[in-house]
Amino acid sequence: MYDVIVIGQGPAGVSAAIYAVRSGLTVLMLARDQGSLAKADKIENYYGFVEPVSGPELIRQGVAQAERLGIDVRQEEVTAVRWDDPFAVETTAAAYQARSIILATGMPRRKASVPGLSDYEGRGVSYCATCDGFFYRGKTVAVIGNGAYAMKEATELKPFASKIYLMTNGRPLEIDAADDAIIVRMEKIDKLLGDEEKVRGLQFAGGNQLALDGVFVAEGTASALDLALKLGLDNDGKAITVNQDQATNLPGIYAAGDCTGGLLQIAVAVGSGAQAGMSAAAYVRQLKGEKPPVKTQWGTSDAR
Repeated sequence: MYDVIVIGQGPAGVSAAIYAVRSGLTVLMLARDQGSLAKADKIENYYGFVEPVSGPELIRQGVAQAERLGIDVRQEEVTAVRWDDPFAVETTAAAYQARSIILATGMPRRKASVPGLSDYEGRGVSYCATCDGFFYRGKTVAVIGNGAYAMKEATELKPFASKIYLMTNGRPLEIDAADDAIIVRMEKIDKLLGDEEKVRGLQFAGGNQLALDGVFVAEGTASALDLALKLGLDNDGKAITVNQDQATNLPGIYAAGDCTGGLLQIAVAVGSGAQAGMSAAAYVRQLKGEKPPVKTQWGTSDAR
């Protein structure tokens, strides 16, 4: 078991992990990829870089720094986080436990791949199988997505729905879908069908239609907001709500960086990550009944 698991390997995640490990804790940092920063070609407004630096290079240096400090860095996609004692984190490769969790997966910038999804939110379109699966007992539902997260959501619906479709929307399936209870459809989706009351189905690009009682959206990887919804964390529908210590409404769970809203800048993400790492460290030490000194750039001092 780890003291802290950080989900995300961008500026906020790396910063949080560094401050936690330098407080004497064991830290695991998980992420499938480099996130939206990997698309940044040139960064000129971050402290300490005389010449422009690319997003991938900044991430590479941050991860290398984390590894040098002894942080366990793994490239694994997180599919679920469970509020338990201790916390449980499931990935496509393994399952882990931790005393504290820091969410730092950034802000999802992908657009919905099916026109009209937002029109039926709360009327048959959901983003959380754990939250809403119960309402579809004996019903026919579809999960839109083509990866491990989508398959995880479809699996969560098996105890409730009578028929489950996994819709890749024209994209190749990224995982093995060897489950007879989940029907894979790879056609391109043209639009959702419904009325003023709720969604009623969807239409494929070829014109064929499929009747549905509900649609669950699980495209790409699980974002911090996706995980927050399943955990019951306070949010405004776009970002996770935190206090000045980067603490959420659930003890032991912290969030940092773009997933908490505000100014979406690297410098802000690094600062909020540092605060989240320090706060998580203080929480874990309290659980252990310990108060060791914290290493800082000025030497050692008592933890706040």
